[in-house]
Amino acid sequence: MAKYILKRLAILVFTLWVVITITFFMMHAMPGTPYNNPRLTSDMIAQLNQTYGLDKPLWQQYLSYLVNALHGDFGTSFQYQNQAVSTLIAQRLPISAELGLAALVVGVIFGMITGSFSARNQNNKVDGTLSLLSTLGLAVPSFIFAIVLLFLFGYKWPLLPVSGWGDSIGEAVMPVLSLAILPAATVSRFVRSEMIESLHSDYMQLARAKGLSAGELVNHHAYRNSMIPVLTLLGPLAANLLTGSVLVETIFSIPGIGQQFVSSIPTKDYPVIMGTTIVYSVMLMVIILITDILTALVDPRVRLQ
Repeated sequence: MAKYILKRLAILVFTLWVVITITFFMMHAMPGTPYNNPRLTSDMIAQLNQTYGLDKPLWQQYLSYLVNALHGDFGTSFQYQNQAVSTLIAQRLPISAELGLAALVVGVIFGMITGSFSARNQNNKVDGTLSLLSTLGLAVPSFIFAIVLLFLFGYKWPLLPVSGWGDSIGEAVMPVLSLAILPAATVSRFVRSEMIESLHSDYMQLARAKGLSAGELVNHHAYRNSMIPVLTLLGPLAANLLTGSVLVETIFSIPGIGQQFVSSIPTKDYPVIMGTTIVYSVMLMVIILITDILTALVDPRVRLQ
């Protein structure tokens, strides 16, 4: 186990270096500059470039950024009144984490309930309706659901707050639901498939012959077997939530790192773009690593090499 974890950590570090390198050079290849104020003279722009180190050759900027990033210094924001990027991320990251975690928990729980209910009502109207809904949940992006919910319950029937986070539970309802639909649909389909396979397996037939009730078969055997694919899905689901939350945070004006990332792109706030990308990448890779380890611990058939 220790050897496996060390190997995966080495891969994680290498992958993170690749992400930083690609993002850095693509970001500097974008046309334009971070200085969009028409009142700035060429001398003032030259002074700003010297202050932020943008007057140096690109390879020197790259090496300097790598060294500083290793020490946790992501630079200073151009947009947010010269604040440290690490400070901005530290202020907004808990909000994004709360949103993503709430959506993941709601989605997984609801997906397991609907998936098992669909499996127990295989090929009838209930199963068909739930399968149709899960297909829609997979096909429609999260931000579309966010816009629909915002229109219905924020403007047409003003039942819920349309923006903000943390002041009331109502503010979390629409953004959490918008993000939870995709994991709920994904988990529902996988749980349905696994439970149907389990309920028709030989060992379930044997358990049924021993006199176990339908409830005991589902609760003690089918549910447990259905949990294994759900664990393997947590990594990809977390990735989808991370990318989907960027637009959802913007739609509902949630002060998370997703909204910060979106606003930093048109202003070409290089340090914020880089810092946010690094944080997203680390979160995603750590989640996938934890998922792989949990899968191996839960399923004895999986052997870590």
